[in-house]
Amino acid sequence: MTLAHPQLPLGIGLKDAATFDNFYSAGNELVLEALQQGNDKMLYIWGPSGCGKSHLLQALCHATAANGQSPVYLPLQELLTLAPELLEGLEQQVLIAIDDVQAIAGMPQWEEALFHLYNRVRDCGHRLVVSATVAPAGLTLTLPDLTSRLGWGPVFQLAALSDTDKRAALQMRARRRGLELGNEVAEYLLRRCPRDMDSLFSLLNQLDRASLVAQRRLTIPFVRELLG
Repeated sequence: MTLAHPQLPLGIGLKDAATFDNFYSAGNELVLEALQQGNDKMLYIWGPSGCGKSHLLQALCHATAANGQSPVYLPLQELLTLAPELLEGLEQQVLIAIDDVQAIAGMPQWEEALFHLYNRVRDCGHRLVVSATVAPAGLTLTLPDLTSRLGWGPVFQLAALSDTDKRAALQMRARRRGLELGNEVAEYLLRRCPRDMDSLFSLLNQLDRASLVAQRRLTIPFVRELLG
């Protein structure tokens, strides 16, 4: 899915797997409900890298597009080489989802552009959802007014998943791919691999492809062989 804005690079898109159905919501039911209900026009989500922020923002864009409306997804960390003028006119989209707001902290032109976008979105009555690795007060922005704008709506901290929840999340994603991931194999992955969910899901994708090619089930010997 491409972005509906002519100034944005065409290479940015949404991951097919980033849907609400694919999100393991244990401990984060409130933020999931807030996103799906859509009552809050301004919403801020924060948490460490790999906790599911990008997944939720992209899932919201998928759901918005499925309703025949026009969303735009902006991963700021990937856009800093571009001019902040790309934020101009985005308020015309029914949903603007901005990822990694912390990336522009200390960049006055970007901060001012985002500040004005907030004001324009409010005037249009459209929806703006942003994410960052820290709460608004922790961003160390040079523009105090932007800090206050970021806190206009509800602010949600994503709860970190326990090891039990991570195993359940992996198994849920595996089932949706038609893949059987037993408890022992899931525990093996959690012990031997990077523990953030982005890395674990990426590894699951690799294991899925390898098992299809080899026509083998995911067993500990097979996984150990693949991981070297």
